[in-house]
Amino acid sequence: MITRTTSAAFGALLLAVALTSCAGAPDAEATPTPKAPKPSPTATTEPVATQSPETTTEPTCDTIVSAGTVQALTDAGWTFEEKEFVIGDVTLSDGLLCFWADYTVASDHGQLYGWSEISADDATQAQSSLLSQGWTREDGSDGVYITENPQFSMGTDEDGYGMTYLFGDGWVKFADTRQGLILIEWAG
Repeated sequence: MITRTTSAAFGALLLAVALTSCAGAPDAEATPTPKAPKPSPTATTEPVATQSPETTTEPTCDTIVSAGTVQALTDAGWTFEEKEFVIGDVTLSDGLLCFWADYTVASDHGQLYGWSEISADDATQAQSSLLSQGWTREDGSDGVYITENPQFSMGTDEDGYGMTYLFGDGWVKFADTRQGLILIEWAG
């Protein structure tokens, strides 16, 4: 599957970068230089960076998806409207559902992306509600996928998936196709 191959390649790249950055400079004692004084354990040649406390930000329609996605959509003249994030009969008041489209023309063409924190009870209730309406469930390594019945889908990706929710541990993502879920980068 293209999505898994891309994800695997991206993961391998991230691992390589992480390992390279952890390698650091060669150990000074591994290549001793004669007549050089041995530095004391507290001496440093570069200033030590202090970590600033992480700031907590709320998800927005232009931060839950990748920067490249936002750029492509805005370059096309699209903007977003925030909608209430409701799954079946569960309203996620802290969630965010974004409908990107060109609102200067009358059209039903657009893209949907959503993200929210979700409790285990709400996730169970939302999934049950969707399944009772004919949606299908698939368990994946990254969570539970609930996808609309393709017979009733307005549009599907190349694998035949339409609107899809991905339920993870304490969060849920939504896109108008399963492949679109990869564009949602918000981790909460």
